[in-house]
Amino acid sequence: MALQEREEGLVTPGDVLGKAAEVRAGKGAYEHSGLIYASITGRSLTVSPSAESPDQRPTLEVMGLKAHGAVPEPGSIVIARVTKVMSRMASVDIMCVGFKSVSEKFTGTIRQQDVRATEIDKVDMHLSFRPGDTVRAIVLSLGDARAYYLSTAKNELGVISAMSSAGETLVPISWTEMQCPLTGQIEQRKVAKVGS
Repeated sequence: MALQEREEGLVTPGDVLGKAAEVRAGKGAYEHSGLIYASITGRSLTVSPSAESPDQRPTLEVMGLKAHGAVPEPGSIVIARVTKVMSRMASVDIMCVGFKSVSEKFTGTIRQQDVRATEIDKVDMHLSFRPGDTVRAIVLSLGDARAYYLSTAKNELGVISAMSSAGETLVPISWTEMQCPLTGQIEQRKVAKVGS
């Protein structure tokens, strides 16, 4: 006898799928405190038990969605983490394209001339970015075989999150400075304008 399957809606980790007294947890699901929860993102599926099964509760499974991660392309706004800062450029790992996370590793380069729109010759890369900073940037081009060329040369682009040496999240106080709320120490950054 064939098992019957009924597809339900889209679920994400932590969504309650049912009560353990009525259904069993299958693939992509788990039981906790009498409830069945989704452990992965996907479509929930109710599988009827076979006639021979001693447990006649249906099984709830979550079929994972195939990860079609976003791919950066020219004009895309990306969120990236700074990995290395050199005198003429900063290297970053791209984490998101728009609001979608990437499923494979993409690297980017922010060149000195692409940090800001004015006083390009006065840009000091070490005063604009630090390793670990999270930046919002726009993809300029595919760059070379190793990395995309990115730009932060607009007010709404630049560092959106950074940690101070004291381990606190820095607070932006101007377009070139962020301050540690714990120590009051001011650090230089190319800050992204908030609320744009």
